[in-house]
Amino acid sequence: MKKTIFRILKWICIIILIPILYVVGSLIHGTVTDFQPEEVIPLSIDQQQENTVVTDSILSFTLWNVGYGGLGAKSNFFYDNGGFLTDKGKMVRSPKEYVEEYVGGAAKTIDQFDSDFYLLQEVDFDSKRSYHINQYEKYKEVLPGYASTFAVNYKSQRVPLPVLQPWKVMGKMTSGLGTYSKYTPTKATRYQLPGEYDWPTKIFQLDRCAAFHRYGLPNGKELVVVNVHNSAYDKGGKLKKMQMDYLKEKFQTEYQKGNYLVIGGDWNQRPFGVDPKSFGGATLNGEPGKMIPENFLPPSWTWAFDPKIPTNRALKDKFQKGETPVNLIDFFLLSPNMELVEIFGTNLEFAYSDHQPVTIKVKFK
Repeated sequence: MKKTIFRILKWICIIILIPILYVVGSLIHGTVTDFQPEEVIPLSIDQQQENTVVTDSILSFTLWNVGYGGLGAKSNFFYDNGGFLTDKGKMVRSPKEYVEEYVGGAAKTIDQFDSDFYLLQEVDFDSKRSYHINQYEKYKEVLPGYASTFAVNYKSQRVPLPVLQPWKVMGKMTSGLGTYSKYTPTKATRYQLPGEYDWPTKIFQLDRCAAFHRYGLPNGKELVVVNVHNSAYDKGGKLKKMQMDYLKEKFQTEYQKGNYLVIGGDWNQRPFGVDPKSFGGATLNGEPGKMIPENFLPPSWTWAFDPKIPTNRALKDKFQKGETPVNLIDFFLLSPNMELVEIFGTNLEFAYSDHQPVTIKVKFK
């Protein structure tokens, strides 16, 4: 009888200890292998073109968070449903056929714009969640005459979420910002944005960054094109404020040099001037939608967005037109020496991503 009781207690201890050891081991592994990029990293320039000086008077730009090929209209996402421990019946990864459809659809859409510059966010390079499809290369295929760079902002050997479902975890992650242009930049640099989450969350979150690209101009100055992706899941906006203050200083320094700036990306906050009720007062990642303050920059700077087209949708469920909460968080910022000629969002009904493209045409003043 005693032996039987001992065996039962032993197996109870084993059953309890295995999950604990798994979680502890995942945290130790994540901490040891945590990607910790330097603040300034030069970027290699692929597919370099002969056009090294921008001579056109009017330029077109398209930005788009392509949602790593996994967040199209038929998908939801476990983390937006609070699925830290379990998936709560939501998708950790979209089915492979969905991912292939989303990536293929995004590539065709990009090809149709014929813009001079493309600023893409959440481009997976080698990630389990997107079945290791090299999306950076996929988009290069439809933009063969474009120079390009890739700035990593999410790199992990293993993201162990959801914690209590190790057979479903997000796994290996390599993702970042893909920038493509008809002109070859003289220099491209990745800048690490300041601020980080508390441990252990920080070891499995994105390392947010901005990619600066410099292009020569006939007047000896530079066109500086910036691809940016600010923090999400940032309750209270602490990280966003640190990042925006850092970026503001860099933007103003460039402008004071006489350079021309076009900044675009997924800011994870509304631009000043967007009515929070425009799209039903939707929240971002379950948080109240933060807006960039009116006095963030002098009024001579231009926040460029299309107020009629939402750029982001909630991921708690699959997309349902008229029911799914939507918002506007993807847009451009222009320095005072750039003039906005045209801007329009493209309504794809979130077919290929949880974000939608925004295109502008600008000219030098």
